[in-house]
Amino acid sequence: LALGADYLATGHYARVQRHGDSHSLLCARDREKDQAYVLHVLGQSELSRVLFPVGDYTKDEVRDLANHFALPVASKSESMDLCFLADGDYRRFLRDRAGKDIAPGPVVNRAGHTVGQHSGLVDYTIGQRKGLGLALGKPLYVLAKDHSANTLVVGSADQLSQTRLGVKDVNWVSGRAPSGSIAAQVKIRYRARPVPATIIPLSTGSSGSNVEVRFSNPVRGATAGQGAVFFDGDVCLGGGIIHDEGLE
Repeated sequence: LALGADYLATGHYARVQRHGDSHSLLCARDREKDQAYVLHVLGQSELSRVLFPVGDYTKDEVRDLANHFALPVASKSESMDLCFLADGDYRRFLRDRAGKDIAPGPVVNRAGHTVGQHSGLVDYTIGQRKGLGLALGKPLYVLAKDHSANTLVVGSADQLSQTRLGVKDVNWVSGRAPSGSIAAQVKIRYRARPVPATIIPLSTGSSGSNVEVRFSNPVRGATAGQGAVFFDGDVCLGGGIIHDEGLE
């Protein structure tokens, strides 16, 4: 807008549906490439000015078009993970910048008993099984990271599952928070499959509303700091940041 432009066109795989003065954010036709999950922060003012030209195409169709117009990126390999890091190694990136703030510490089970040592909490993700360096006779998974105590909490697959989440700073794409509980499908990470849940409004703050998500069936690997995004079929309703992986 500052440049005097009317619209911003991006290569995100998503769609905008316009209904008079209101706008809906829809999933892309190519569900394998859909990026509505990361675009849930958009509101009506942004959607009124944005265009997603590839949202109605599959990735193969986009490559065919690029070949047709002899674009040099037609056969370029896809970027994965953190595409803005040249080597893709986010652990190296964090260690270079966090320095002494990344330190080894204890690995404990849910009972608080020490079962090993970790190399630094930055090296682990919720739900991780491989690379823990623990041989206790049964599969163990990362359940939580206690940053205040520099402690990694591990446990069984059953302990990794939960049916309720706390989600803060929720942005509702429509600009209107629901007046009561609603049914939706929820994704707890970009590559996750949407699962049925009930969204229960709790409160509204300066940065958005807070909700509780209750899943119809237990989900595994929800992580504080990741997005929980709500859908009604193809329509992205909005989403926020997971701040409590286990309210139960």
